[in-house]
Amino acid sequence: YTGEVSPASLAGWCDLVLVGHSERRHLLGETDEQVARKLRRALTHPLRVILAVGETLAQRDDGTTLTICHGQLDAALGGLDAAALERIVVAYEPVWAIGTGRTATPQQAQEVCAAIREHVAGLVSPEAAGRLVIQYGGSVAPENAAALFAEPDIDGGLIGGASLKPQAFGVIVAAAAATANAPVES
Repeated sequence: YTGEVSPASLAGWCDLVLVGHSERRHLLGETDEQVARKLRRALTHPLRVILAVGETLAQRDDGTTLTICHGQLDAALGGLDAAALERIVVAYEPVWAIGTGRTATPQQAQEVCAAIREHVAGLVSPEAAGRLVIQYGGSVAPENAAALFAEPDIDGGLIGGASLKPQAFGVIVAAAAATANAPVES
């Protein structure tokens, strides 16, 4: 599963690590506090961290999406300064859209990503929040990538299943490259 390797083992072998993935949270019961500890541990190594936050379908349906995401952000980012935030990417990953073929509409994804940026502005600073890279992850596909990446608060994608299909992934990368606010990082 995602999240089974320690940051000390990964340092020197990779640049980015992922914490808070839905597999860990929902299949293995990882708590917000455990995610926060993993994030802070990763920051003690020369690694950048992708922090995944998101809600289940039941939480979306009961209108608590922002409450859930804000709670996850508070636990993981609370007490961090702007320098630490420079090494963090936040990925909005609605659990209901992972591997299901369902995806948030660009407008739904933008609404949550904008709320994430606004919340981080209050946690750290408006300047740091403005520089924060926010990704969308949840069934990003060649058919929806350009529309998602065109939204002002979606800076790129956390790509899952489509990353295993070279042609599909190539289309997604091209969509990111064509969108000014979606930097392509190696």
